[in-house]
Amino acid sequence: MRLTRAAARRVHVAAQGLDGRPRRRARKGDVLEVIRRMAVLQIDTISVVARSPYLVLFSRLGAYDPAWLDELLADGFLFEYWAHEASLLPIEDYPHLRHRMLKPEALGWKYRAGWVAEHRHELDRVLDHVRQHGAVRSVDFERRAGSAAGWWEWKPEKRALEALFTAGELMVSRRQSFQRVYDLRARVHPDWSDEQLPSYDDAQDGLVLRAVHALGVTTARWVADYYRMDRRRTPARVDVLADAGELMRVHVEGWTDDAYIHPAHAELAHAAANGRLRTTLTTLLSPFDPLVWDRERARVMFGFDYRLECYTPEPQRQYGYYVLPVLRRGEIAARLDAKAHRRDGVFEVKQLHVEPRVRIDDAFFADIAGALREAAAWHGTPEVVVRRTEPASVRDELARLCSTGSTGGGLPSPASHNRAPTRL
Repeated sequence: MRLTRAAARRVHVAAQGLDGRPRRRARKGDVLEVIRRMAVLQIDTISVVARSPYLVLFSRLGAYDPAWLDELLADGFLFEYWAHEASLLPIEDYPHLRHRMLKPEALGWKYRAGWVAEHRHELDRVLDHVRQHGAVRSVDFERRAGSAAGWWEWKPEKRALEALFTAGELMVSRRQSFQRVYDLRARVHPDWSDEQLPSYDDAQDGLVLRAVHALGVTTARWVADYYRMDRRRTPARVDVLADAGELMRVHVEGWTDDAYIHPAHAELAHAAANGRLRTTLTTLLSPFDPLVWDRERARVMFGFDYRLECYTPEPQRQYGYYVLPVLRRGEIAARLDAKAHRRDGVFEVKQLHVEPRVRIDDAFFADIAGALREAAAWHGTPEVVVRRTEPASVRDELARLCSTGSTGGGLPSPASHNRAPTRL
């Protein structure tokens, strides 16, 4: 199969569930299905707008209740572990990540084997405490006013919890105010036995297949990045799976590397190749969205050179502190530096930079303003204030459209989690 760059981009966007909005209002089960489709939902704590995992789901579902994500973790449909980075994953993928827990020293800075060996006694005391007293958070060991508020000093025990989590001796049973709550693996995932563990090679193949399925169309290098797999060995593994017929090779116009798709997306790829695959969605993306977290892939797929600048000193920032890519009908059309002022009900557009080569016309204004109003309503900040745009000529018309008409969310915003659980 041969794909143009535009067709490959449409397959990529559709595989990620970003080609169009669902036709009905989101339900709790839809959150789980979206995560299964992406395979990996990366976690980040910055909350200038909604925290990243909630925003990634909003980009695909529209208005939904963020409490559903927390409930799916607490109910055991999801588990938390190191995948691309700290991530939420479908519980059925636990066997494929279990090998990392059994050899945590391979995860580098996330697990310091020397420190663990030196502090094994403290780790055992933490485990014993959890065994006897139940789940804990790291703040249970926090020092206040120079005195210990928990049963030991803060730093060693916090590190102990992280080490035990990385080694799979503890799991995250739920999150409370977005903080990890740790408990014994046997209590969080009681049905698991390592006798069920697939071989290492089968587990790696499973991750490759999941990554290719999530990406739609991909190179072998991008496969390795999705789960942070070995960059030297993963391309060979991809080739072996293609030779075995478990993946399909395709040629993408202008790409120097071989490309692959999962057989489950063969029909999707044929539709794209024949010009029958449409992408209609305009929405805001988290910087940690799977669509854009790989800078090389974003450059090749979208011509989009992206770097998160929140870790860059303010005078050196080009686009802003926490910039959200704006996806418009399968293209990255703009970059948005925004802040949700929840107390005031204001969604502030600090800066919006339109990407080069984007045609600015009535359809552009309607799509971008609609996406801003929708996101603002879901955030519980219905008033959209536009400060600056580049080019500057965009500002007045965008501000006018954002102030006329609104998109009602109809479901709790990311700031409201204090509701009774709902069933799947």
